Amino acid sequence: MKKWGILRLAFKSWFLTEIIKGFAKTLHYFFKKKVTIQYPFEKAPISPRFRGEHALRRYESGEERCIACKLCEAVCPAQAITIEAEERSDGSRRTTRYDIDMTKCIYCGLCQEACPVDAIVQGSNFEFATETHAELLYTKEKLLDNGARWERQLAQNIEKDAAFR
Repeated sequence: MKKWGILRLAFKSWFLTEIIKGFAKTLHYFFKKKVTIQYPFEKAPISPRFRGEHALRRYESGEERCIACKLCEAVCPAQAITIEAEERSDGSRRTTRYDIDMTKCIYCGLCQEACPVDAIVQGSNFEFATETHAELLYTKEKLLDNGARWERQLAQNIEKDAAFR
C-alpha cells in the first residue's frame, strides 16, 4: 500500500502535474469574457440607496425645502452639520446658515432619514476630491447648487426608495 503512494508522489513530482493543472486553469480563464471595468471611462451601476455627496433640495416653486427643524443637526453622530435659523415675516422658519463639514461626515445617512421634508439628501456622486480642506466645508449655497444640479436624479432615487421607508 505504501509502495503505491510513493510511486504516485514520484510520478507527480517528475511530470509536474500540479503545474500543468495550473496552466490549464489559466488558459481556461484567458479566453473567457473579461469582467474588469475600466473605471474612469466605464462606471458600474450605483444603487439608488447609495449615500454620496450631500444636496439641499427646493420645491418646484423655487422655495427651499428646509424648515430649520434642526433634526439633521441633532441626529448627526459626527456633529458635521451646523444650522442657524431665523423666523421670516410670514411666521415660517428658514435657515440662514446650513454648513456641512465633509471631512467630519461619516456618510451614515441619518440626516436624510431624520428630515421630515426630504430637504437634505445624499446623492450618488462619489467623485468629489479637492485640493484644499476649505473646499470640503459645504455652505448652504454649495448644497443648494448640488440640489439644483441633481434634482431630477435625486427625485428618482427617492421615488425608487419610497417602498423601503
